[in-house]
Amino acid sequence: MKHYKSLGVLHAEFGFSPPKHPLLALYRCNHDCSLGGREFTSDFYNIGFKKLKSGVFLYGRTRYDHDNGTMSFVKPRQVIEMRNLEMEEDGFIISFHEDFLNGHPLHAEIKKYSFFEYESNEALHLTPQEERIIWDLYEKIALEYSQHQDDLSRDIILSHIDSILKYSQRFYKRQFIHRVAVSGKFASRFNESLVAYFANGNLQDKGFPTVKLMADMLHLSPRYLSDVLKQETGKTALELIHLFLMSEAKNLLTASDTSVSEIAYTLGFENLPYFSRLFKKEVGITPGQYKKHTLSVV
Repeated sequence: MKHYKSLGVLHAEFGFSPPKHPLLALYRCNHDCSLGGREFTSDFYNIGFKKLKSGVFLYGRTRYDHDNGTMSFVKPRQVIEMRNLEMEEDGFIISFHEDFLNGHPLHAEIKKYSFFEYESNEALHLTPQEERIIWDLYEKIALEYSQHQDDLSRDIILSHIDSILKYSQRFYKRQFIHRVAVSGKFASRFNESLVAYFANGNLQDKGFPTVKLMADMLHLSPRYLSDVLKQETGKTALELIHLFLMSEAKNLLTASDTSVSEIAYTLGFENLPYFSRLFKKEVGITPGQYKKHTLSVV
């Protein structure tokens, strides 16, 4: 698989004109927007807006298949494929090398935007009003990009990119709320999956239920699952897994003569000290103290 470290090399191979900046490139896609027709990786962040009519756009090895106006976010070294894309309207791609962020606050801030970890079927769907906001920011970047650049150009461009990311975060929160209303409570589906995992004896066979495992069961990426659960319940997927396991632990500690170590193993914990620390963090006392307390009450 081809990996691109330079925007100039990527442009040359795909027959584009050289970028105006060695670390930044803008692509305006007028009904057609394809890059090579094969998988590749790069050292670039990519922010894209598009309304697909036909073609294939893959990132994270998941098919993109949306006909509404959507945004996608690709981080460096993530697999991308764009082939025979035809769009209903204009689109754009903003590509910038990770080094373009060096020395700027966005270098650290961009890592906090979890939507760069989402799969393509979790792209951001924009309302018409939201589209206008994003297009306005893109035009401001394009204007700064096209004119003679000075010592303030990078900061101005990055401030607009930062605004796109902040708005996207806001729009995703709106989408989470809408998706919960349309698809039912994610927390309920998540909890049902945990109950089934426990009831089917998977804790002993497959071990501790990780966020990735639960996300796979619900056909979501781990970051998207945690974000939508956080929006709905105030807790991440991992926190909800811990709460579920500690609830099961309290039941087993109360209802059986099984030792604390056996209960920890039953719940998928290979490390007893970790189980004890987690139990104390969630319940306030150690498993042994909890067991003694319930026995004394009985």
